[in-house]
This record gives sequence, C-alpha cells and structure tokens, in this order.
Amino acid sequence: MNNTIRVGNLFGIPFYIHPSWFLVLGLVTWSYSGGLVAQFPQLGAGLALLLGLMTALLLFSSVVAHELGHSFVAIRQGIDVKSITLFIFGGLASLEKESKTPAEAFWVAIAGPLVSLILFGIFTAIGFGTAVSGPLAAILAVVATVNLALALFNLIPGLPLDGGNILKAIVWKITGNPYKGVVFASRVGQIFGWIAIASGLLPLVLFGSFASFWNLLIGFFLLQNAGNAAQFARAQEQLTGLTAADAVTLDSPIVSAHLTLREFADERLFKWQNWRCFLVTDDNGQLLGTINIDDLRSIPVGQWTATQIKEIMRPIEASSTVKSDQPLLDVIQRLEQHRLSSLAVIRDNGVLVGILEKAAIINLLQNRMQTNPA
Repeated sequence: MNNTIRVGNLFGIPFYIHPSWFLVLGLVTWSYSGGLVAQFPQLGAGLALLLGLMTALLLFSSVVAHELGHSFVAIRQGIDVKSITLFIFGGLASLEKESKTPAEAFWVAIAGPLVSLILFGIFTAIGFGTAVSGPLAAILAVVATVNLALALFNLIPGLPLDGGNILKAIVWKITGNPYKGVVFASRVGQIFGWIAIASGLLPLVLFGSFASFWNLLIGFFLLQNAGNAAQFARAQEQLTGLTAADAVTLDSPIVSAHLTLREFADERLFKWQNWRCFLVTDDNGQLLGTINIDDLRSIPVGQWTATQIKEIMRPIEASSTVKSDQPLLDVIQRLEQHRLSSLAVIRDNGVLVGILEKAAIINLLQNRMQTNPA
C-alpha cells in the first residue's frame, strides 16, 4: 500500500497508518496540552503534555473503533477486510467486495457511526456518573464530543462518507440498481464538497481569515473522492452482464503443441509480431501451457526442425486461467488482486477461448461508454 506504514494486525486485519496521521497526532497533543495548561494553570508542562498525548491516543483509538465497526459487520457478511488505514481525514476500511444486498450495505455503512455514538454515550456517562473532575473530566468531555462529531460528520449523506453509503443503499433499494445509488450519492457528496470549499473561501476572501482553511481541505477531499466513486460506478454499470469471453482478444496468440520450433518461428512469429508469449493447445483445442519467444534460445537453431513446442512449453498455472462465463467484473477484481496483466480464458471442458488482457477490457469499456453515454 503506497505511502503507508504497516504497524501490525487488528483482529487479523492488516493495520496501516499514513505518515500524515503522525502529524495530526502531534498537533492534537501539542494544542490540547496547551489548552490544559491554560485551563488548569496548576498543571506542569510535562504533565500537560502527557495528558495531551493520552487525549490524542484516545481520539486515535476512537477512529480505529469506528473503522472496526464497519469491518466486523462486513466480516459477518462473509466479506474480507483487506486493511484498515488511518490518514489525515480519519480512517478507511478497505473491503474485498461490496455487500450483496442494499440492506447488508446499509448495515456496513451505519456500523461505524453507531460505534462512535456508543463511545460518545460511554464517555459522557463516565463523566457524569463518576466523581472525576479537573483535567480528567475535561479529557472525557473532549473525547465524548469528538466521537459525537465523528458520527455526525460521517452521517452527511454524500460519498465517500458513511452517510453517502447509507444513501447509496437506500437508492439501491428503491431503484434495484446499486450503481445508480453510487452515482446519486456521489453527486450529493460533490454538492457538500462545494459547500465546504465555499465556507472555507469566503472568510479567506472577505476577511483574510484562515480559520476555515480545514473546510477547504475537506471540500477538496469530498469532491475528488465523490467524483472518482461516480466514475467507477458508471464503468461498473457498463460492464455488468458481460463475461470473460466478451473481452477475449479476437486474434489471440494460440499455437499447436505439435508445431516444430522452425514452423513456429517461420509462420507464427511473423503473424504475431507484437506478442512474446503464446498459448499452447492440443488437437482438441484444450489449453496445455505457454511458450515465450525467449524459450527458443534454450534450443540450438539447428535442432528447431526436430523439436516440437510441447517439448519446451511451460505448464500453465490454474491462477492464470479463468472460465469463459465468469462475470467480467469479477475478472477485473482478480486481475487487480493478483497484479496480472492477462488471463487465459477457457470453457468448462478446458477448451481455450483466447487471451484476455487489461488493455482489451479498457478498450471494451471505452467503446461501450461512447455507445451508451451516461
């Protein structure tokens, strides 16, 4: 994961921290310790700094708990959580796939804010229900308030916030189309992004004040991520219903296992000059393996006439093949997860259909979006 630091596992989930979070942690510690000194002059600078760090870590833990709320509900639905990452704007639980139904998507989305509201209630109850006072009471009040703010902010009904995912689930339920839900919630997220940018720019332009500069950052964050989500959803919608066979390269580089290396070099390499790797089949068209142009170097040229492809071909791994009726969206996810550039497409009986490349999927998507613009 780019620009992040893995710090371990949380309940078996890989846990990452973006370097920007350490900046936030330091700023919260420094600013709140100063606030404690101003509010409680009897505190020494060292103790105030320690209490400030404790407050920052409690806030840090609150964000982690929020993301674990999403993660645990997703896991109960059979969805793998690839990672939890903390960054400057909060946290992100990266899920393997989407929920199967709008109801399940709703519960994954709302779980995080519910955890934050529960934490708000717990810290508030501790503050009012115990005799704690002074700096500790102030810390409890701050952590409770931040959890409430975290819940309410995330409930704003626009992607990429939790409220946007809740709105997506509702629109999905009404329309029966998950992608329409994403596009609608993304547009709402963009509206809130522009509102946040305006609320940050106006004080700056009218009064020269940077007091709302944070709103600018949040606004740009919402705009960028909401736009990306809408674009990704439109792409997914265009590819829905297509299978791996629909993206196979028409003139795939396929050769017979019985060809000699001389026949392969003379007849096939000229035809497929842009290919370096070829799929090898038997007389029945079943996939046997692959051969790379570089493999020819292992055999002296004088032996090419007497050597068949099957003698030097490489067996193909099951992870490099995909069934022809596999949904194309699942194939794309597999290409990304395993960082593959292509897959061999076969039928249930093992007969080779052809090769599927990332570039072919992109071209297919571009053609469909030109034919069926949103």
